[in-house]
Amino acid sequence: MDLHDQLLKKEATLSLVGLGYVGLPIALAFAKHIKVIGFDINPERVALMQQGIDPSNELEAEAFEGCDITFTSDPEDLRAAHFHIVAVPTPINPTNQPDLGPLVSASTTVGRILKPGDYVVYESTVYPGCTEEDCVPVLERESGLKMGDDFKVGYSPERINPGDKVNTVETIVKVVSGCDAESLDVIARTYELVVKAGTHRASSIKVAEASKIIENTQRDVNIALINELSIIFNRVGINTYEVLEAAGTKWNFLPFKPGLVGGHCIGIDPYYLTWKANKLGYHAKVINSGRYVNDSMGLYVGKQTVKRMLEHGKNPLESRVLVMGLTFKEDVSDIRNTKVVDVIRELESFNVTVDVIDPHAVPEEVHHEYGIDLTPEPAVGAYDAVIVAVNHAPYRAMKEADFRALMRDEQGVLVDLKGIFANQIQSMTYWSL
Repeated sequence: MDLHDQLLKKEATLSLVGLGYVGLPIALAFAKHIKVIGFDINPERVALMQQGIDPSNELEAEAFEGCDITFTSDPEDLRAAHFHIVAVPTPINPTNQPDLGPLVSASTTVGRILKPGDYVVYESTVYPGCTEEDCVPVLERESGLKMGDDFKVGYSPERINPGDKVNTVETIVKVVSGCDAESLDVIARTYELVVKAGTHRASSIKVAEASKIIENTQRDVNIALINELSIIFNRVGINTYEVLEAAGTKWNFLPFKPGLVGGHCIGIDPYYLTWKANKLGYHAKVINSGRYVNDSMGLYVGKQTVKRMLEHGKNPLESRVLVMGLTFKEDVSDIRNTKVVDVIRELESFNVTVDVIDPHAVPEEVHHEYGIDLTPEPAVGAYDAVIVAVNHAPYRAMKEADFRALMRDEQGVLVDLKGIFANQIQSMTYWSL
């Protein structure tokens, strides 16, 4: 009887290390079939999950029902587990280099409780080689055990899409890999307990790592191209979304759209790949160029907003702008690496007064992370420009009259980053990417 069978009979336990946007849904999915220990270093988050509350506001209380799971912030509780999944953040530092701090810390924690026969599977997005070159040595050092002989390691990249209720853990094909044929089979069959879409067995851990990081790198480069086209079309004097609509009538045209590229995936993962490339003596030209374009879009939006206010005789020193939406994408509460902040900072550099609202962002988190105080309610008739930065559901339902009511006068400017109000604005100055 291998570890998969022991898990299924509840003679062994699975642990999930890191219970954020990625880890918690996976933990709960497994807990409907096998025994699970959910571990997070934040006791406050653990306390909420023990009450059936998702701290990330992604899952409803029903998701916790019928789950055989124990939530804990005590690393010693992990000793009772045999199959460990690590799903911690992999951020970048201020110089856009990989910050492996959370991953090394999690590996240290798991290594200290590792037993002969245990499995460790990483889900955190990393560059090819990170699992075997950076994580395994930590596991071996802390445990005194040898990978392959005493314990097994695998990599299965996370594919969670925050805010997406259709593409979930169960419905997305899971890429899996292992350090040998035996571990690959056990890891694949274990994930198949919860992933209805099935698994793809990668030939090696490095292949699985690379498959994940190019998913977001590919999207980043394609969005950068559309962002650059948007800048060009703005100078030509035509609307980018109208161009995309026309081009999209061809069957093989890729439907990417312009926008701010933030969050903890697309705006970060390419830097892991370019860092690894540099270590191998290659400077990634296309990827770095795409990153430059996307990282500059917030500043571009800020400048374009001020430019249009100036065209209407508005003095930035006396102007007030409302920014609607701060999270990194629509209908989620996640503010990590949101590029809306770049828009705000650029406006403030012109001494514009900026109000920021968001129905999903937690005010305390916003203040702690960015020093920005959210405005509870917008001031009617107070703004020289309104920027719809994130198309949350309440904003998508707004009409031209709603925006006009927010403006100080008839010279108000509506900036619509996602182009959701294209062809709906008739009597206001309108601009979109």
